[in-house]
Amino acid sequence: MPPSINILVVANERELIQHINTASELRQHAITILRDGKGALERIRAGLNPEMALVDIGLPQWDGVGLLYELKRLQPQIRIIGVSDNTNARKVMEAMRLGALDCIVRPYSTAEFQAVVGRCLELIEIDKNSIPLKGTREGYLPVARSATMRKICAHCESAARLDVPILILGESGTGKEVIARFIHDLSSRAQGPFVKVNCAAMPADLLESELFGYNQGAFTGAMQSKPGKFELANHGTILLDEIGEMPTNLQAKLLHVLQDREFSRLGGVTAVEVDARILAATNVDIQQAIVRRQFRQDLYYRLNAFVIRMPALRERKEEIGLLLEHFISKYSKKWSVEGFEPGLKLIKECEKYDWPGNIRELENFAKRLLILRDEDSAIRELISPISPRNLTNGRRPIAEDGISSLRAVTRSAVSGAESAAIGRALLHTKWNRRRAAKLLEISYKALLYKIKQYELEEHLTATGD
Repeated sequence: MPPSINILVVANERELIQHINTASELRQHAITILRDGKGALERIRAGLNPEMALVDIGLPQWDGVGLLYELKRLQPQIRIIGVSDNTNARKVMEAMRLGALDCIVRPYSTAEFQAVVGRCLELIEIDKNSIPLKGTREGYLPVARSATMRKICAHCESAARLDVPILILGESGTGKEVIARFIHDLSSRAQGPFVKVNCAAMPADLLESELFGYNQGAFTGAMQSKPGKFELANHGTILLDEIGEMPTNLQAKLLHVLQDREFSRLGGVTAVEVDARILAATNVDIQQAIVRRQFRQDLYYRLNAFVIRMPALRERKEEIGLLLEHFISKYSKKWSVEGFEPGLKLIKECEKYDWPGNIRELENFAKRLLILRDEDSAIRELISPISPRNLTNGRRPIAEDGISSLRAVTRSAVSGAESAAIGRALLHTKWNRRRAAKLLEISYKALLYKIKQYELEEHLTATGD
């Protein structure tokens, strides 16, 4: 029989207490039922050490959201389930943002109650049978309101303790780096460094020296030795972001590091041992890349000891409101401006929108909303998203009298067609600039110049990982 778990219940609603008293999942555990938040905090300060809490976030004597905040402050590792009326949507969102594992909304069925409670107990059992969790750094705790994301977070907590490579797949902007940092913070390497390398951001020769370092005199300009990212990540975690874009010759060297945990610097003659956990992320279809011989199959088999597939934001729409409020709160603090709560109408329109740029697009949307503070304009933007034909930044070669030269008209038409083509390519590739450059059959450098020339970043939402 598993050990008893200390459970705190803060509620005065008869139906909830009846569910707790009759739930088979809870019978073997130690349950403390209190009617108000003030009494709950006094008991905790007096020595009560609950591992799980069921909190009515609509408590009349004490704001349940405020109580949840205090519980998390006093007991950071506590697992909290909120219970709310369906009229308290804002409080539900705030409770989830503050760290509630889940919220049960009235009216709820016995089966729903037992499922949520059972999952919470399972996670606590994982904690008890594993090494202690390290606290995650602020800003890197995934929002997990949907069933899919709750399952992913549970898998991350299990996989974090096993020192194996993890491959994180998903569209650009779905939060792959957040999940990678979450895994690192839950692992035994949490006190070590977390090093990120964007494999698509630099050419092959520069990427090799960035990853593995170089010795003095290895090439022209190498005036002194420099350690690579793998050395900097020793006893920690290295995230190889956009690994699907890594050149095949470097993939072979990476495979060697995975197999032998050692490598040689550029210009080096001795092997450098490294103890770094490798996490890899990509938005590329790896199976198709293997077929096209753009990704080594043996490297894939080394990396996929555990695979996490991140869902697109359109597949987890119940989290959009929470994420929007999170980003508004984040940037209001960062920019030292007054924050605000988005209206229900805006949140509903956000939930209808497909967010092709995923969380990164939503984050930039929240920035604009915080700057302009015009919800009606934001709603119009969602209803009528920017199309490629609008990507010319409104430039028209028309003089004040309505007449322009033929040369100006031709130049404008070419610019408009060019910027629209670039915009379509960027939207099609989810803002993956290297893939867009290949589609357009221009160099990566030329594409970056064109993006700046047409100021596309002001009109398309960046959706990088």
